[in-house]
Amino acid sequence: MQPFLASGEIWSPWQPGVLSLLLYGVSVFFLVGLLLFIPRWLRRKKAGPEEARAYESGIIPTGSARLPYPIPFYLVAAFFLIFDVEALYIFSWAIAAGPLGWTGWLQISFFILVLLISLFYVWAKGGLEWGPKYPKVPVRPKT
Repeated sequence: MQPFLASGEIWSPWQPGVLSLLLYGVSVFFLVGLLLFIPRWLRRKKAGPEEARAYESGIIPTGSARLPYPIPFYLVAAFFLIFDVEALYIFSWAIAAGPLGWTGWLQISFFILVLLISLFYVWAKGGLEWGPKYPKVPVRPKT
């Protein structure tokens, strides 16, 4: 029996091996290089002062465009990543639920339990209250 490398099957275009990986890698690098070269080749060489100015619906911008985002904006983004990306794991578990059996069911149950605990923690800390904060005014009884 011949060794795998000496048999020449590794270089065969009909067998998955080094040749197909090499051709794929070369074609990817060629395509990426081409896609980076063509826009630089087609662009205009000189930009005028009007083309360098920021365009805001025909209004000349004044002042800084940097406005501070409120903290709840970042909280919503973080909660989205935490509580919506987990759907990917739950859906993939649902597809493979049969072969995983009871072990997979216990693991996804633990995962969902951790998510519920973190949701209740965020809720208790007030992370889900995104509206404006109004001071609590004590209600006086009418006399």
